[in-house]
Amino acid sequence: MHFPELDPSDVAAFRAAFRGELVWPRDADYDEARRIWNGTIDRRPALIARCSGTPDVVAAVGFARRSGLVVAVRGGGHSMAGHSTCEGGIVIDLSPMNGVRVSRRRQRARAQGGCLLGAFDTATQAHMLATPAGVVSHTGLGGLVLGGGFGWLSRKYGLSIDNLVSVQVVTADGSVLTASEDENPDLFWAVRGGGGNFGVVTEFEFDLHQVGPVRFASTYYSLEEGPQVIRAWRDHMATAPDELTWALYLRLAPPLPELPAEMHGKPVICAMSCWVGDPHEGERQLEAILPVGKPHGLTKATLPYRALQAYSFPGAVVPDRVYTKSGYLAELDDEAIDRVLEHASGIASPFTQLELLYLGGAVARVPDDATAFPNRTTPFVINLASAWRDPTEDARHTAWARDGYRKLADRLSGGYVNFLNPGEADRTRDSYGEKYQRLRTVKTRYDPANLFRLNQNIPPHAP
Repeated sequence: MHFPELDPSDVAAFRAAFRGELVWPRDADYDEARRIWNGTIDRRPALIARCSGTPDVVAAVGFARRSGLVVAVRGGGHSMAGHSTCEGGIVIDLSPMNGVRVSRRRQRARAQGGCLLGAFDTATQAHMLATPAGVVSHTGLGGLVLGGGFGWLSRKYGLSIDNLVSVQVVTADGSVLTASEDENPDLFWAVRGGGGNFGVVTEFEFDLHQVGPVRFASTYYSLEEGPQVIRAWRDHMATAPDELTWALYLRLAPPLPELPAEMHGKPVICAMSCWVGDPHEGERQLEAILPVGKPHGLTKATLPYRALQAYSFPGAVVPDRVYTKSGYLAELDDEAIDRVLEHASGIASPFTQLELLYLGGAVARVPDDATAFPNRTTPFVINLASAWRDPTEDARHTAWARDGYRKLADRLSGGYVNFLNPGEADRTRDSYGEKYQRLRTVKTRYDPANLFRLNQNIPPHAP
């Protein structure tokens, strides 16, 4: 591609001020440096700025603003929509900024903006502490948290943003601000669920909780048992204790020796459940939900929380092409369940899954206006997550997710912004609902020219 002409004197000044590593298209490691997790996104930035600290981020933001370059911010490179990279612009790569500091006495942690979930969990679990986050260890903490962040601990302790004490943000004009309940509270409200619209977050401060070993179970049910399994799950979770997280993943059965051979490669329901608390009570609670159908390939274990976090994508072969369609449901009625099961029967990739999640618990008890995160009291999340490896099958697998969404669209509302895909910019307003205008006001104050627009973008008000 043709890269933009940059002012040589401005480039020289930027080089002098920048302490990290600059990767240009002519460099040998450029192609590796520009890759992101979702292989369906293939873009060529004009420059990748690997930042060593907040001053580098300030320098990169200033250079981008003066040069008119589009800005992408990369942490773990896991943005489903490909916002971790850009075409012809600058990637502000935070991955070298991955430090974590834990205060056991205060039960607090500070994590730099490029930290991965695995590193954060390792540092906090060294003290038997944790805070809610996602479920894939190689996800970047920054992008996950700014969109809300939920996982195994959320029903007990809330979203990631509900445990956020403060953030350090580099805004579009190069200012370095602290945002908390006491400082820049409007910005603090917005970054808790509003994504990367307002600046580059270079440090997060979290409250932590005592989290010891958890009781975990994973089992498979045949798709033919789907109606009774999903209805039992739906009804049980409506009154379940906060300590229980129970999720259903409709996927192709792997060729595990503990599964009947006739199930291998066929659509099934994989049920994963976790009890955050006393493992003995957890065993009793998990035993009570297993008989919703005939369990196959049952695995039960008492695990360190950090080990549970590494459970997703544990194998050597993982997908590198992803496309998702998702939404919230206030109610999962029997007709919706039938539609889910009918669509799951057409899963064609061993990496694809139709996810049924139930939030509720501590997530729903936080006042709705406390943060920018929407849909707190809407408990069901459906995510049609297509994942595959062969580029020649892109159309087939994206069509599966789109078709499933279309079948359920009359029951779905909004969407979790971290699950939105590259073609869903039009769903941002719908996802935030009545909070959208308040977010635009904050955006206008901190990024009036929309420098940070490679995200689920909330445009500023017109000048």
